[in-house]
Amino acid sequence: MDDSYPHPTSAPAQALAPGEVRLSQARVGDRGIIGAVGAPDAQGRGGLDAQELERRLLELGFVEGASLEVIHEGAIGHDPIAVRLDDMRVALRRKDAVDIVLRLTPEAAQ
Repeated sequence: MDDSYPHPTSAPAQALAPGEVRLSQARVGDRGIIGAVGAPDAQGRGGLDAQELERRLLELGFVEGASLEVIHEGAIGHDPIAVRLDDMRVALRRKDAVDIVLRLTPEAAQ
């Protein structure tokens, strides 16, 4: 089985800096700080437009600067994922997680 966890939903074209990864591509044990939240290309995702998806993510606590750790993933297709977001646990689909940029901590980026 391929270990790269390809994501079925194409990621936005925004380039990522070294040490950053889209949350949709993070693995269990990855941890870091949220660097950006936004859905510039989120058209047709479950009937939500980009602004609505971004609003919902922000209301759940996915804000820039929040600490995050991937703690679990589903057995089929590694979806959904569960994350520790500051002091709470949240589950979300990888197709929604593509809109969150995670700045990995040095030990997670190795």
